[in-house]
Amino acid sequence: MRKIIMFLALGAGCLPVARTLHSRSEIDEDLMASRRVFPSIGPGLRALRRDSHGNYYVLASPSLGLAIFDAKGKSLSVIGAPPPAPVANKAGRSAIAFGEDCDVNAEGHIYVADTGYNLVNEFAPDGAQLRSFPVNSVLSLAALPEGEVAVSTRDSLHHVTVYGPNGKITREFGDMESLSSRSDIDRYLNLGRVASDPQGRIYYGFTYMPEPLVRQYDRYGNAVEDFAFTGVDAYPEASTTRKAIERQEQKAELPLFHAILTAFGVDPVSGDIWMGLHNTLVHFDKDGIRRSEYQIYTPKGSPLDATVILVEEDRLLIGNDPLGIYEFHRPDRKR
Repeated sequence: MRKIIMFLALGAGCLPVARTLHSRSEIDEDLMASRRVFPSIGPGLRALRRDSHGNYYVLASPSLGLAIFDAKGKSLSVIGAPPPAPVANKAGRSAIAFGEDCDVNAEGHIYVADTGYNLVNEFAPDGAQLRSFPVNSVLSLAALPEGEVAVSTRDSLHHVTVYGPNGKITREFGDMESLSSRSDIDRYLNLGRVASDPQGRIYYGFTYMPEPLVRQYDRYGNAVEDFAFTGVDAYPEASTTRKAIERQEQKAELPLFHAILTAFGVDPVSGDIWMGLHNTLVHFDKDGIRRSEYQIYTPKGSPLDATVILVEEDRLLIGNDPLGIYEFHRPDRKR
């Protein structure tokens, strides 16, 4: 049987945080990181991406900005580093106030979701700022073909909003899932992050859903596949969240829930999905079938709560704020 331990966070606005301890029979393998990569990256880690040339883009806010590394991990440049002293005018402000997410398209153009300025910024491969357009309460973004950008926000009534090259909305899709009698609770539970793959498909990962869920759409917003972690393995956390929903429905306060899906990554070749549920890593194939489940640890044996996942051909790069980014072998690949 799986054991559940509840850690109570004390203080205003804090919620009970559930942690799950698996029996040995329920885990395919413990995954120990082989090493830490990009050692200059730690606190503030928000996003990790790779372009077609093998360069890496690491967003850390607010202290660093967007750091670019080559395929061997050598630092190339930094975009949007904060100025050494506060500035009093727009002309002298930093290019990025608080980067929440980033992505890079096939042409090497870089997009940053900036919650500080409520903007999506586009930068050229050399770091020159090309354009920006306003998006309030932006949570995440994903680059699409032909200069389009998909975003998720705190305020939209849809999961995904797509902006065209002119910075105007071209389409919105993803209807709200209803789990509560209160619309504000439903909106909170539907918050999530967006990603894309080289084929232009769009993925929406629900951060707070009781059963972890990533939904795949085609480029035009048609739902294609659900990657859902259900069954007995997911039941304890799902039950805890559903009870929290019932409790909060009785209160007049703003909703507040504990994150369930802390990160997810898409295999750019196969379309497989890797979900991070704190320090549990779950692998789904492209057809939505769960293949394996792991517990992940740093090289020193500390549990690693995944907040970013980058899936590569022969390895996984999994990061945490503030612990940094670590390299894992692909357990589904023979070494």
